[in-house]
Amino acid sequence: MDHLQEMLRNQPHQPSAMAAIQRCIEACNDCAQACTSCADACLSEKDPGKLIYCIRLDLDCADLCAATGRIISRLTKPNRALTEGVLEACIIACGACADECREHAEMHAHCRICAEACDACAAACQSLLEAMQ
Repeated sequence: MDHLQEMLRNQPHQPSAMAAIQRCIEACNDCAQACTSCADACLSEKDPGKLIYCIRLDLDCADLCAATGRIISRLTKPNRALTEGVLEACIIACGACADECREHAEMHAHCRICAEACDACAAACQSLLEAMQ
């Protein structure tokens, strides 16, 4: 059993969307790591100057995903507007990053992997938004 699952199971406040919350946190954490690794890999390419925009989006997305995962993991008395806003911002960041990484996916496997992680994170955030309705 992973620690996140165990922590969520032992949280006194148990929202009805707990499965969607867990998937969202996991996807955010995975995407943050994939984006950070993609940015690092881009810096190691022969001409990283051509990947500046990709690196920038990777790092922005990584930061937003990490923050979103942390905010979503706080289950006690969440602010609905803030929660919805951070999920929407994460979806936007993931979409932008995925689109840019797809531009480089044929040449760089790390960009393909990052785009997949971004798509999965955006989908998990969207699912949580829908579960909150």
